[in-house]
Amino acid sequence: MNYIKLFFLAGLCTFSLQANAQHDSKPVKKLVFIDKSSMDLTKNPGDDFYNYASGTWIKNNPVPAKETRWGSFNLLRDFNINAVKTILAESANNKKAVAGSVEKRVGDFYMAGMDSLTIEKLGYSPIKPDLEKLNQISDLNGIINHAASMRTYGSGSPFFGFSVGQDRKYVKNIVPQLSQGGTTLPDRDYYLKSDARSLIIQKSYKNYITSLFSLSGSSPAEAEKAAETIFNLEKTLASAQMSRVEMRDPYKTYNKFSVTNFSKTTSNLNWQSLMPLMKVSGQDTVLVNSPKFFTALNEMLSTTTVNDLKTYLKWNILKTSAPYLSSEFVNASFAFTRILTGQKVQTPRWQRMSSLTDGTVGDLLGQIYVKKHFKPEAKARMQELVSNLVKAYEIRIKNLDWMTDVTKQKALDKLYAFTPKIAYPDKWKEYEGLEIKRGSFFQNLRNAGEWGYTEMVKQLGKPVDKSRWGMTPPTVNAYYNPVNNEIVFPAGILQFPFFDPNADDAVNYGGIGAVIGHEISHGFDDSGSQYDKDGTLRNWWTDVDRARFKVKATALQEQFDAYTVLDTIHVNGKLTLGENIGDLGGLNAAYEAFKMTKQGQSTVKIDGFTPDQRFFLSWAQVWKGNILNESAAQLIVTDSHSPGPYRTIGAPVNMDAWYNAFDIKPGNKLYKKPEDRIRIW
Repeated sequence: MNYIKLFFLAGLCTFSLQANAQHDSKPVKKLVFIDKSSMDLTKNPGDDFYNYASGTWIKNNPVPAKETRWGSFNLLRDFNINAVKTILAESANNKKAVAGSVEKRVGDFYMAGMDSLTIEKLGYSPIKPDLEKLNQISDLNGIINHAASMRTYGSGSPFFGFSVGQDRKYVKNIVPQLSQGGTTLPDRDYYLKSDARSLIIQKSYKNYITSLFSLSGSSPAEAEKAAETIFNLEKTLASAQMSRVEMRDPYKTYNKFSVTNFSKTTSNLNWQSLMPLMKVSGQDTVLVNSPKFFTALNEMLSTTTVNDLKTYLKWNILKTSAPYLSSEFVNASFAFTRILTGQKVQTPRWQRMSSLTDGTVGDLLGQIYVKKHFKPEAKARMQELVSNLVKAYEIRIKNLDWMTDVTKQKALDKLYAFTPKIAYPDKWKEYEGLEIKRGSFFQNLRNAGEWGYTEMVKQLGKPVDKSRWGMTPPTVNAYYNPVNNEIVFPAGILQFPFFDPNADDAVNYGGIGAVIGHEISHGFDDSGSQYDKDGTLRNWWTDVDRARFKVKATALQEQFDAYTVLDTIHVNGKLTLGENIGDLGGLNAAYEAFKMTKQGQSTVKIDGFTPDQRFFLSWAQVWKGNILNESAAQLIVTDSHSPGPYRTIGAPVNMDAWYNAFDIKPGNKLYKKPEDRIRIW
């Protein structure tokens, strides 16, 4: 299980540049941090704050053909990926880069991916040896053993998930962890529902399977049969999976077994012999997030023919490899992506390879990125902002009217124990032993998959390395990790609209201040609040305080349950609850910190807006954007974050300061009575 809570899924925002005459004695550009031209001032902020803040921009900026959504996040992500592209191109063309240097390795990895002529000539030959190995399997035991070994070299994760990570109740220990899995579609619901959209996706998925089997040598009849077999097997696995809402419960997903005893519950899966095949030795316990899933998997293995299971394993090889093979395979993958997301044209190859380089050797690329695009003074300013947000959160906890003093002290203890990580790691991964060659794209990926897996399992038996990061420096995102009680902000997000050293405090606190507060709030949301100051899954609440918290959380859940996309599809308030608590707590804390600044205590307008108005407009303009209908429908099912329009208003409508800033009155559509405004942190 991945314990990291992610703040965002997509990219960021842009700002308006007003060009002046180009004279040496005059500034060339004036930064406009609250862009009035993006706003729709015909809207009343109390009726439609989202479009009031960003409506003109939204109207004039449809989703580009290569994207599934387009807004503030995507604009910054686009800026960053172009910066990465420049770094990679310069590294690849650097004739002075010596063998083994950072520049040489990232340049070679990128250029191997850009060598489309070689990749095209190879077709699917890079995976032919893998497919041939499957043909030699003759019994169930061979299937299970081969499935276990496949994950060690990046050839898929058939049947179940496996990882190595901290034990949530004994956080100093690294333990092997088994999780439900084995499916391909974005969520179990896609297999189990029979509404029109689900049926279209199911049909398209089968067509996708048929395409890849046909491209790898199967006859049309064999390919169609394979598609039915794979879909039905995955549907069986999906039926046994817990829902995403259930998976948010850290106690429900914490099930510790001895390896011996767990093997007794899965007669076909002897974990004592499978663990060594997964490069794990000397481990006597395992954490399992869904024991009932493994019971169902065991039953499925008993009732499925060896040939059908071989077909399923072949599919795992094909689907994980297709994006990196010749264009026929890549195009077949995109054809299915298009149905899922609505994306009209494929992302350019340079962009895919830039992202792949970041995702594969991100600590190498990150070293160059921060030298070129991150200034030390920005880190110092961020440290100051984090300190101010912690102070604000301390004040808010002390002033809570619903929490008893004993629990308040435990909450403060946790707050004081937070570890912030800013911009980039103190210790870089150097990927020792990872072989990268300019002419071997697929083999580079295979080497990286095997290297990464081996590095993961090598953590077993060692002290927890808290210097590790879960994101690369160019990433436009942030996260909270409950088992380390840490908040992490990569360099990629430390840019406008979240942060700019030249911006006024209202803009920075409404942007990055709210991000910092959001990540702190994850330590106190419905899931994160179940971990103590040391990161241990252990109750530190009184019963009465936990009950009061649940009442408030339920009210927030119901607020978001009422929101809809595409007219009739409701936001899932339970799935998004943690993120919505993060937004509500984060924006409140950011406002508290902002009011401690000189600007926060003044009423001086900038560009026609008061400091408080600029604070809330900064928050709102982060969330401006457009999204394709197909993607919007998918994200409601799969994303733990609420849609941008509702993140824009979800927290402010519960804050008195927002009502005062924009003179929101009874009768306005977004108005909530003071007694109905939800106050948690």
